[in-house]
Amino acid sequence: MNEKIKNKLALLPDQPGCYLMKNETGKVIYVGKAKILKNRVRSYFTGSHNTKTERLVADIADFEYIVTESNIEALLLEINLIHQYNPKYNIMLKDDKSYPFIKITHEKYPRLLITRKVYKDKGVYFGPYPDVGAANETKKLLDRLFPLRKCSNKKDPCLYYHLGQCLCPYVFHTDPQVFVDMVEEIKKFFNGGYVTYQKMLVENMQFAAENQEFERAAELRDQIKAIDTVMVRQKMTNADLVNRDVFGYAVDKGWMCVQVFFVRQGKLIQRDVQQFPFYNEAQEDFLTYIGQFYQNPQHIIPKEVLIPNDIDLLSVEALLKTKVLQPQRGEKKQLVMLANKNAQVALSEKFNLVTRQSERTTGALEKLGDALNLPTPTRIDAFDNSNIMGTSPVSAMVVFIDGVPAKNEYRKYKIKTVIGPDDYASMREVIYRRYSRVVKEGLDLPELILIDGGKGQVDAAREVLENQLGLDIPVAGLAKNDQHKTSELLFGPNLDVVPLKRNSAEFFLLQRIQDEVHRFAITFHRQLRSKNTFASVLDDVEGLGPKRRQFLLKEFKSLKKMKEASVEELTIGSIPKKVAENVYQAIHPEENSEK
Repeated sequence: MNEKIKNKLALLPDQPGCYLMKNETGKVIYVGKAKILKNRVRSYFTGSHNTKTERLVADIADFEYIVTESNIEALLLEINLIHQYNPKYNIMLKDDKSYPFIKITHEKYPRLLITRKVYKDKGVYFGPYPDVGAANETKKLLDRLFPLRKCSNKKDPCLYYHLGQCLCPYVFHTDPQVFVDMVEEIKKFFNGGYVTYQKMLVENMQFAAENQEFERAAELRDQIKAIDTVMVRQKMTNADLVNRDVFGYAVDKGWMCVQVFFVRQGKLIQRDVQQFPFYNEAQEDFLTYIGQFYQNPQHIIPKEVLIPNDIDLLSVEALLKTKVLQPQRGEKKQLVMLANKNAQVALSEKFNLVTRQSERTTGALEKLGDALNLPTPTRIDAFDNSNIMGTSPVSAMVVFIDGVPAKNEYRKYKIKTVIGPDDYASMREVIYRRYSRVVKEGLDLPELILIDGGKGQVDAAREVLENQLGLDIPVAGLAKNDQHKTSELLFGPNLDVVPLKRNSAEFFLLQRIQDEVHRFAITFHRQLRSKNTFASVLDDVEGLGPKRRQFLLKEFKSLKKMKEASVEELTIGSIPKKVAENVYQAIHPEENSEK
């Protein structure tokens, strides 16, 4: 604990509020809330903690806090701060699953649609439904049963009219009351009336099968299954038909699992499961979870939310502005208990997998840091060059954060200043381009840089970092054996071999990083070389200017696909037949030589 933190801890108030933990660069890495700031913030720096909390505390170089009037205000502020700063240690819900709804539009002549978004447009929505195929099949059935409007053409009947699936009200001036009645029938269908239609479909299927109309029978069978999936086959039902979300949770070894049951029209249609490490009191982080859960536009706040009894009811009501219950008995109580039980089972079943994954990533990083006598390198940048006799030289960078590939951070580089096969000069160029930009834009610096290569490449990278950019970032080399497999880790002033066991987690991590950066670099090089070869073949074709050449490149993508084309197929767009013949001859030199 540094002196600045000690002084600030002595000044903490005994009031509710939020606190923001920062790392050495001043970046917010964790946001929390507390009923009493003094007690909660001090607890991080006193007593013993589990490994993950120790990792958080080790990253804290400073903190600040905001006092609020109440714990509920602190909860609301915490959710906003998490959204603003996106801290690495907070629960971040990035689940973008969305399920389809069946919608009746609010129009004079309404339509029946499949949609994944719900708007306040006075439309009637049914769902969401987890089985997309079943939802589509159910809509097809409804289209046959209830010919709502499909067209917008006000002059001629549409195709669906001839199929008996649209009344074409603009053409035939249908009474709007007919549509009102159909909408009411569809509502009855979703509220239990589907049973009648399902029986009718079963009878029709049997009749079609007896008459050897097997395709028709199979179509009816699929419709029956679709209705069964969307409307009938549920884990649990409730007679009141209210839309509600049921929350349950379990905690173990510093991890939390939350299960949310989605009950629609009284039926349990889907569940959402999330597991994550937590750093606060379990009940407090559960509240944060609920607040973030409904910030996702795919999660619509229902008419009723059920929560466990140990959660602060007033806080949830302040967050959701809907009916929130903590049931004490009956079916609703059973639903909450079921959600809790499922959370506990899921956590128990998957905890061993989480532990193994942690050993493979975070544990491997810690051991790698120990082997290099460095702090745990949570962010590693790795570089590799690729060229063949100096042609199309490129370099690539991959990034591993907490031992996992961060593919949105990957970068490709075309070598601009180096002529010929010079790996050292190429490395100097790429390292300068990358980290001069990092410094200029204030991006995250890595704790370790890995170079796919030996002493020459590593020295080139060090020279740029230290002498030109003034950066002190550890650089290590990854050497390969004759089989082109990771062999040695080179580090230190003299690039000594770091002794690592070949079956250790840290060695396997280095292998994954080296394989990934090599794959990324060689793929980029092949793409560039293929494109250059493609273009060069077309350079001297008579009548083929830059615009036509670019058009062919865009149209055929590769030389192989162009070679498979005939002269007629090459005569596309603005390409005259004579030019197409010239192109054909240029890409088939073997045929010309035979002649």
